[in-house]
Amino acid sequence: MGENKIIAVVGATGAQGGGLVRAILRDAGGGFSVRALTRNPGTRRAGELRAAGATVVAVDLDDAASVRAAFEGADAAYCVTFFWSHLSPEKELAQARTMADAARDCGVQHVVWSTLEDTRRWVPLGDSRMPTLMGRFKVPHFDAKGEADQLFLDRGVPTTFLLTSFYWDNFIEFGMGPQRGRDGVAEITFPMGDAKLPGIAVEDIGACAYSIFKDRASFLGKRIGIAGEHLTGLEMAAALSRALGQEIRYRDISLPDYRRLPIAGAAELANMFQFKRDFQAVFCGARSVEQSRVLHSSLHTLAAWLAENRGRISVT
Repeated sequence: MGENKIIAVVGATGAQGGGLVRAILRDAGGGFSVRALTRNPGTRRAGELRAAGATVVAVDLDDAASVRAAFEGADAAYCVTFFWSHLSPEKELAQARTMADAARDCGVQHVVWSTLEDTRRWVPLGDSRMPTLMGRFKVPHFDAKGEADQLFLDRGVPTTFLLTSFYWDNFIEFGMGPQRGRDGVAEITFPMGDAKLPGIAVEDIGACAYSIFKDRASFLGKRIGIAGEHLTGLEMAAALSRALGQEIRYRDISLPDYRRLPIAGAAELANMFQFKRDFQAVFCGARSVEQSRVLHSSLHTLAAWLAENRGRISVT
């Protein structure tokens, strides 16, 4: 039997990368081994991956030599950037360029690039419906990823473009969990009206990505959007109410009010939600739940995810 093919996973201790590493490790006979790439190999999460059988390698996406060394000998690579750790779309673009260069130079045969829509295709910079941010973006963390798609194409890197969705896990870790209103009733807040929001469990992103790697011939050169469910704010609030055993209300607020919320990146997030609301057919249409379930049959609905995680959700 030949040696396993190596998948190099950027962000292996993070949300998306961690799920992919665990999916590869669970499939002992799948023909792949995992090289877990992380900026901090000494963390507890890195140690857990090492103990589970991953090869943990230090990598700095700001250091081209580091990335080339991490990709050397890998058959495939999962590439992702981390906007919310630095809030710089220009840094995202530079890091994507470094990964695309390394994939080309090292002869990587399949990259899955975690991307999003470049919203400027639908809302040009001169369009006053949405504020322009940072000089040349509408939704910086979307636009930079979408712009970076071309970097992989220009270098001839064999790539699958993976479009992700709102994380159910944001109800735990991103400050979007239920908070008490003035009347004491807990609520979730989105400027989405009655538009549907595609959502997914971060662990399922990794499982879907692994299926794409396993069926390379079917997915090379394609854009694949994934979601566990498309839900309105009211439907999310109802699911949270059932899971938490208390009333959770959906608070639909205006975009200007959302931009004034005391949360990091409020203006960025308001523009993001506006894009998802105003271009619901585009955004939901690119993320088929049915296709996602083909990639991962155990895909979590919000209710299923809440059944496993409700104890981690605090109502503040």
